[in-house]
Amino acid sequence: MSIMEQPEESQQEQVVTGKCHWHPDIETGLFCSQCGKYVCTSCMAQASVGIRCRECGKAVRLPTFDVTTIYYARAGGVALAVAIVGGILWAVLNNVFLGIPFLPGLIALGVGYGAGELISLSVNRKRSMGLVWLAGGAVLAAFIVSWLVDPFRINIWWLLFVVIGVSVAVQRVRP
Repeated sequence: MSIMEQPEESQQEQVVTGKCHWHPDIETGLFCSQCGKYVCTSCMAQASVGIRCRECGKAVRLPTFDVTTIYYARAGGVALAVAIVGGILWAVLNNVFLGIPFLPGLIALGVGYGAGELISLSVNRKRSMGLVWLAGGAVLAAFIVSWLVDPFRINIWWLLFVVIGVSVAVQRVRP
């Protein structure tokens, strides 16, 4: 064997192994990058900063999706305001732009965007399924308020625009 074939001392790796903290019968070379406990492959959690143990690698809910009761109360108040004010504006604009085809239906898109954006702003851009229901409900309620303020003939196009308006509102707050 020549010198070229023998590995140098610096190239040889020393693998330190230990027993898994939760499975003492399993030998492993993996350890938690936070607390240093040895973990086997079934106990490890892969994190962006390396391998974590069961305790250190617990999933933490992102703040964007952590919506508390206070936020839902704010969003509910904004949804109610959007339903009333948006419905009245919808009725007024329907009368103003009645002669222009499809333009009154496009108001639903504006109400949908406004509802979604205002609710999103009121909860600091948080997102949840509850906020989705509030935003969609605000657009539907605005449509009903506009019809109660100034009854008009509802046709399939109006309903299509309302569905699109609800979709626009939902897109602003969906998780």
